[in-house]
Amino acid sequence: MKVLLALLPLGLTAFSLAFRAEPPSAKAAAPKDYVITQFGAGTDSTKLNTEAIQRTIDQATANGGGTVVIPKGVFLSGALFFKPNTQLRLQEGAKLKGSDNIADYPLVPSRMEGQKLDYYAALVNAYQVNNFRVTGPGTIDGNGLRFWKGFWAHRDSMQKIGKSSTNLEVHRPRLLFIWGCNNVTIEKVKLHNAGFWTTHLYQCNNVLIDGCDIRSPFRPVKAPSTDAVDIDVCKKVTVRNCYISVNDDGIVMKGGKGPNAHKLPENGPIEDVLVENCTFGEVHAAMTCGSECIHANRITMRNCKVENDRPLLLFKMRPDTYQVYENITVENVTGRCGTIVTLSPWTQFYNMAGSTEKPFGTIRNITVSNVKVQCKQFAVLDGNPTDKVTNINFKNVVATAEKVAFPNKYPDVKFEKVTLNGAPLKASKAVREGAEVNPLRPD
Repeated sequence: MKVLLALLPLGLTAFSLAFRAEPPSAKAAAPKDYVITQFGAGTDSTKLNTEAIQRTIDQATANGGGTVVIPKGVFLSGALFFKPNTQLRLQEGAKLKGSDNIADYPLVPSRMEGQKLDYYAALVNAYQVNNFRVTGPGTIDGNGLRFWKGFWAHRDSMQKIGKSSTNLEVHRPRLLFIWGCNNVTIEKVKLHNAGFWTTHLYQCNNVLIDGCDIRSPFRPVKAPSTDAVDIDVCKKVTVRNCYISVNDDGIVMKGGKGPNAHKLPENGPIEDVLVENCTFGEVHAAMTCGSECIHANRITMRNCKVENDRPLLLFKMRPDTYQVYENITVENVTGRCGTIVTLSPWTQFYNMAGSTEKPFGTIRNITVSNVKVQCKQFAVLDGNPTDKVTNINFKNVVATAEKVAFPNKYPDVKFEKVTLNGAPLKASKAVREGAEVNPLRPD
């Protein structure tokens, strides 16, 4: 027995060793650089470099992988398709400039506005490219002015004949479309002037967007639908240390829309998103759930600054889509905004498609804490009649608002150490049953 007891620790040690993680191997060699000028790309901004840059990508793939390098200079290009084991780096002073001719972006199987459809490729495309990286400090510029003007001209022409137009009727390319990729890094790169959405992540896991400058203008020509980061059926996404100012929403949770969206395999939830240490300039909202999203869970924004007059947290409640937004936290935010939270109906492109379903939204477990802001109105909490809203908590909030009263028709909204214009805010005084509010509308 003594012998067995003496051998037991050795046996347990051997057992544990069999299941211990392998020690990290020696650092792998850095991917080989493939500089696009060595494959025929030039800085004459009137000539397309699409073929030369794609040739660089293809050669890197053929050789087992590598980093496609954009050197100092302006390089005009149409759609580029990155392949397994390739990455993109833009050196100081480098600019990858998108063509403003939609013919340079082929129509391909894609995903837009919560739908599976053929659509125009982005400037930078990566499909099933694990460990894909886009790094700076250079710039990817969508050169979107022609697309923006075309969009507004079309919308104006439709309004004159009493018709509406959708976002897809004027064909525009996104800046980045990353689909089905794991372990993605977008770091210290400038993402400017997208023709359509700026960064679209679809069915990706483990994504880091760090230290990026993401911009599109509000004037003199508005850059419509240029969302900074669209997170579409993704898990484990971190956006940190970024400056964001775009003529639409900043960080957007997407994942499908329509009365049967929750049943379609191409749709799904967004889970485990962290937005931290970011500054939001002019945007339509800093963080948005919708307008096409069926389930967002465990979403956190913290340690951020806002410098605009739009919602800090926006819920777009579609009456034609089942939606669940839960376990969302906003903490340690300062600055100036329109509202701290807006929850209101969103009927843009409403379409029941003949379905007899009766969709409703569910919002639960929302916490806003340690927020100090100047705002136009504290909040708007007034969704569709069938929406189910529970457990919204405001803690340690100091707000100065132009309007003291705010619409709130939900009794399960709690306030703890909350002051509005210097006076303590209590739930009984905050509830405005049936108060009318004009829903937030797109441009």
